[in-house]
Amino acid sequence: MDFVSTRIITDDIVRLVRFYEALGLEAKWLGEEFAELASPTCTLAIGSQRTMDMFYGGAATAGGNRSVILEFLVKDVDAEYRKIRTLEAEVVQEPTTQPWGNRSLLVRDPDGNLVNFFTPVTAEAMRRYKKQ
Repeated sequence: MDFVSTRIITDDIVRLVRFYEALGLEAKWLGEEFAELASPTCTLAIGSQRTMDMFYGGAATAGGNRSVILEFLVKDVDAEYRKIRTLEAEVVQEPTTQPWGNRSLLVRDPDGNLVNFFTPVTAEAMRRYKKQ
């Protein structure tokens, strides 16, 4: 099994896609109600609440996530922090070095989803994320 994608359901697909594009992901629109933002390792899909309701009868509710964190490995967390401060995002935790060796920035996207940007800064953490 391969984990390849996470999908966010939103009431404002254009706003949410623009937010993630401003962070450096490029959106591929597969229709007016669905877009994918792919990185080399995973895809973030964003779909409208209307589409979800048409096919799945309200199985997901836009803006209702309070338990999942989207995580992005970045080169420089502090640079991402400077970029984030110009966007529509609530900063939950400013850049902080965690005990497990990652420097981390935690924000909420425009829909309230938690997003963690992190950079390994200790030798052990760097080994965990070294590309094979």
